[in-house]
Amino acid sequence: MATERIPAVFESRDSRFASIGGDAELRILFDDGRWLEGPAYSPQGRFVLFSDIPNDRVLRYDELSGRVDVWAHPAGFTNGRTVDAEGRFVTCEHGNRRVVRTEHDGSTRVLADAFDGRRLNSPNDVVARSDGSVWFTDPSYGILSDYEGHRSEEEIGSRNVYRWHPDAPFTPVVDTLTQPNGLAFSPDESLLYVSDSELRTITVFEVRGARLGDGREFCSADTVFDGLRVDTAGRVWAATEEGIHVYDSDGILLGLLRLPETASNLEFGGPQRNLLYITATSRFYVIRVKVEGARRH
Repeated sequence: MATERIPAVFESRDSRFASIGGDAELRILFDDGRWLEGPAYSPQGRFVLFSDIPNDRVLRYDELSGRVDVWAHPAGFTNGRTVDAEGRFVTCEHGNRRVVRTEHDGSTRVLADAFDGRRLNSPNDVVARSDGSVWFTDPSYGILSDYEGHRSEEEIGSRNVYRWHPDAPFTPVVDTLTQPNGLAFSPDESLLYVSDSELRTITVFEVRGARLGDGREFCSADTVFDGLRVDTAGRVWAATEEGIHVYDSDGILLGLLRLPETASNLEFGGPQRNLLYITATSRFYVIRVKVEGARRH
């Protein structure tokens, strides 16, 4: 088990960043990954599941014991995941080109694997809304090569954001992005933020029931955006090549937490939701911060 600690480097870009910070050090909880992704925290179990995509395994970090163990292998080259309002994990599988939910009895339910008779590309990241719906991105990263999945041809012909609900038609809600990746709802679920890793932008959409309004650019940067989370004040936390960028709700970059490697995703956990878990290229980090993460359902 990794126990290394490194200095936490917070860089302010706006005076409003003064209230954001945390511990002086980042703890490295795991350091043997090839490309770590998809952290999701279980409040009931006090653990985090995260993916090591090229190694085709899911890892489990126990918050109480500090242990990291293999949860599943092989694992369908899983990427992003979330926990819904009932405490069930919802997971994107690159290799199987589908989104699945782990039920309370341990069984797996396939929520989506095709649209209009054609296979999905490679579902990447997912969020659950309080109305029981599941929203996920479907870029092509998992079928571009055999590194994060299985090389395959695109069948749908676009990279979309989808909404699934047990009582509604499965449908795309965004078809205008190039490579949609991370996504997160605002604390009141009235807005949906979606990163586009190829365009290097985050777009924000107004949520109108089962549909979205026209998107507008929330922010752009000279770095690749990946996973997203939102805190209770509505600030957007984005995983980037530099580390974690923090944007105010007006789209202004407040500051960043620098990392020595590319950050892929992040998750707020702990009983107070102020433990920031970060997956990066090879390492899994945690730092206690001065903000509280918004619940994602």
